[in-house]
Amino acid sequence: MFQHQFINGAVFDYPLGKIVAIGRNYAEHAKELNNPIPTEPILFIKPATSAVDMHQSFSIPQGKGAVHHELEIALLIGKTAKNITEQNAWDYVAGIGLGLDLTLRDVQDKLKEKGHPWEKAKAFDGANPLSHWLLPSAISDKNNISLQLTKNGEVKQSGNSNMMITSIPALLAYASSFFTLQPGDVVMTGTPAGVGALNVGDKLLAELHNVLRVNTSIEC
Repeated sequence: MFQHQFINGAVFDYPLGKIVAIGRNYAEHAKELNNPIPTEPILFIKPATSAVDMHQSFSIPQGKGAVHHELEIALLIGKTAKNITEQNAWDYVAGIGLGLDLTLRDVQDKLKEKGHPWEKAKAFDGANPLSHWLLPSAISDKNNISLQLTKNGEVKQSGNSNMMITSIPALLAYASSFFTLQPGDVVMTGTPAGVGALNVGDKLLAELHNVLRVNTSIEC
C-alpha cells in the first residue's frame, strides 16, 4: 500500500485516496500535442492503485505503445475541502511534491479519436509515481515553483507554476466545486512542454524548486 511520507521522515496519517489530475494546464504542452488550449480546467481522476513510490525504480507497461513522461507539481490534501476559495486554498495543502503522470500516448490518441474517456491511458496500475512530500513552508513563493525532469542526463521538461493556465489556488477551488477533496487525496497540477517516451533502463532526475531531488529509473 502506498504511504504518504515526508522528506523529514514523517508519515501522513491518512492513506492515499483519489488522485485528481488536470490536463493541458501549460499552453506550450497543449500546443506540442496539437491540442486546443482549454478555456476551463480539464479534470480527471486516477485511483489509488495508480500510485507508486517515485523514489524506487518503477516499471512501465509493455506492448501497449509509447509511454510518455509528464512531470507535475503534486499537492497532498490535508483536510476536507469542498467549495473552497482561491484565497484560502493553500490552507488545505499538507504537502508539496512531484508526480509523474505516465501516459499511454498511443492508447490515448485512439481514445481521443473516438471521443472516449482517457482512463485506460492515464489511470492504469503504476501510472502515477509520487515523490515524498515537503511541508508547504519549504517554498516561500508559491506563485513561483519550478520543476524539471532530466532523462539520461538531458533536460526534457522545465517549467514553473507561473506558466500555468489555471493557478494552483484556482485549480484547488475549481476541483473542490466538483469533488470533495479529502485528507490523503492528491492533486496533480499539469505538465510543462517536453513530454516524451520512456524506455526500460532510462534514468530520471526529477527536481522541485531546488529543494527536492528524486533519482529514479525504469525497471524491467
